[in-house]
Amino acid sequence: MKSIQLLKKLRGMSAQELEREAAELRKKVWAQGIQQATGQLQDHHKVGEAKRDLARVLTVQRQVASEKGR
Repeated sequence: MKSIQLLKKLRGMSAQELEREAAELRKKVWAQGIQQATGQLQDHHKVGEAKRDLARVLTVQRQVASEKGR
């Protein structure tokens, strides 16, 4: 259910907003990876969630770019 709501939100964003969201998620994935490697991360499933959210953002970015190219 969360992913459907996220996709609706992402599809309503501009290209700049999508880029900003992707940058934030990249930082989050990196930080969580460091925390996991050092044993500081409590919720290990959060790393996977952040990676999937980043993939969703990048997918929507590519869809928007391909629509503009048509």
